[in-house]
Amino acid sequence: MTIKKLISTASAAALGLTLATTASAQDKIEIGAAVYGLNAEFMQLWADAAENHPAVQSGLVDLTVFDGRYDALVQQDQFETMITQGFDAIVFVPIDIDAGATAVELASEAGIPVVGSNTQVNSDLLTAYVGSDDVQAGYMEAKSVLDEMNCEGDVVIIEGPIGQSAQIQRGEGNEKALSECPDVEVLEQQTANWSRAEAQSLMENWLTSHGSDIKGVIAQNDEMALGAIEAIKAAGMDVNDFAIAGVDGVTDALRAVKAGEMASILQDGAAQAQGAIDVAIKAVKPDYEPMSEIWEQYPEMSWEDGSKSQYDVPWTPVTSDNVDALLEQRQ
Repeated sequence: MTIKKLISTASAAALGLTLATTASAQDKIEIGAAVYGLNAEFMQLWADAAENHPAVQSGLVDLTVFDGRYDALVQQDQFETMITQGFDAIVFVPIDIDAGATAVELASEAGIPVVGSNTQVNSDLLTAYVGSDDVQAGYMEAKSVLDEMNCEGDVVIIEGPIGQSAQIQRGEGNEKALSECPDVEVLEQQTANWSRAEAQSLMENWLTSHGSDIKGVIAQNDEMALGAIEAIKAAGMDVNDFAIAGVDGVTDALRAVKAGEMASILQDGAAQAQGAIDVAIKAVKPDYEPMSEIWEQYPEMSWEDGSKSQYDVPWTPVTSDNVDALLEQRQ
């Protein structure tokens, strides 16, 4: 074979490899996951589950997770980046129920489907929503506190970020439970922005102001419940003198439930994330069949060919019967 022939053959092979690589890249579905923030464990678990979705692991989907840094403007900028770069679909976990609507509208105008997950946005342009009923969670956690108090004594409420759907809806659930105990007074109610440190500082101030008058702590997530527990311990008080509850089932909360220090409700962020990705892929690839195991795990959350506008992932109360198994899953 001549040198000219060798070069020609090598060039053809290189061209074929380039074309195959390009075709492979084009076959991949580009999905962006715009989450409100990755500082705390719950959204880290959500993001980890998204990155471990079978479609991502198999190479069908190229997933990019964007940290919104708890800022609606940052999230909107990230949407504009995804639109410019031509992403095929977006999974959205908004920090603000109203401000996030603008980002969804921008994506819709660009023809990019947006699937909501975990927290909601006031927009009828979403392809679908995959999350859990936060009103129910708010009711369940507040009721557990009030039941432990026998509807006697006073409580404080530590809220999530003001304007986020989970804060609004869990607050509705809190109020529903409190209405069943009309003699219970809410001594203080303030946001700690899902932060353990902020909640600890709030609780320290409230203990200074109200001391042992506080009988219950309704924290709208586990991180804030754990911050309240740290403040109580730092004040030299007995955690067992308080009824405390949170939401999410993060690892430290599972340990605190096991120790008898608080109650918690598991929010299955993994199911929310993987379910949302399945729905997002379906919006791009009509013949797609879901690859996540979560549809078998929660048969009551029926797939229905990915055509539903809302998928509700059930809550699981953390109990002495299931806490060890839940902790083992985090190993």
